[in-house]
Amino acid sequence: MGIEALLSGGKKRIDRELDRYLPRKGKLAKAMRYSVFAGGKRFRPVLCLATAKVLGRPEKKVLPFACAVELIHTFTLIHDDLPAMDNSDFRRGKPACHKVFGEAAAILAGDALNTLAFEIIADQPAAARELARALLTVVEGQAVDIESKKRKVSLADLKKIHSWKTAALFKACVRGSALICGASAAQIKALTKYAEHLGLAFQIADDILDVTATAEKIGKPVKADIGKGFPRLIGLEKSRTLAEQEKIKAISALKSFGGKADALRKIAEFYVLSK
Repeated sequence: MGIEALLSGGKKRIDRELDRYLPRKGKLAKAMRYSVFAGGKRFRPVLCLATAKVLGRPEKKVLPFACAVELIHTFTLIHDDLPAMDNSDFRRGKPACHKVFGEAAAILAGDALNTLAFEIIADQPAAARELARALLTVVEGQAVDIESKKRKVSLADLKKIHSWKTAALFKACVRGSALICGASAAQIKALTKYAEHLGLAFQIADDILDVTATAEKIGKPVKADIGKGFPRLIGLEKSRTLAEQEKIKAISALKSFGGKADALRKIAEFYVLSK
């Protein structure tokens, strides 16, 4: 299966399930639905489905967990866009949640999505714990990122921030799915290494886009992170090289799975190169 078909098919399955989980009535429900269905590619939940495929288990086994991951991701985006955080008026080409529904409703919509996510996976305690730990790491990463604006940041600092802000949720995708699928310790270790390197490659590629792309292409203001991203710190060409190196490391981590990991390899190739 080609990567476009893999992503398109996964997105359709995830969207159907998300529609079933989300409430429909009231302003809060509208704010939640507005942000969840604002055009996301569903990269993280597709990562969950691909992990099940690697382990030879049906996608439906991790579908609730994949939906929970997407709800958590959307929650973080809503809160990141708030004036007190990144102060962004647009997300995925549309006005940010707080610009449409107001700051109070946006905060509550994020809170509700967070809570709903854990309700969905309450019967999978190991995976829920994995996701909770990742979310705590993401929040800590955001706190450190905000503080970093007040001081000079090294390359090691920047890698650490994004190992928290980006890679932590990637790791939760593969580790939580692997736990649900009954993976061995060795399999979980390999998948964790894959996600760590993929997360960093993804973030570097995203920073490159922030410098080189248009707002129409990426659906949000460009040059928002130009003062703190990888291109500012090490330059555009070195950033591209670093992203490629991290992608190669991610793919190499899948060696023990052989051809069964083709979906995860294609995901790494597509999301890093396409940026």
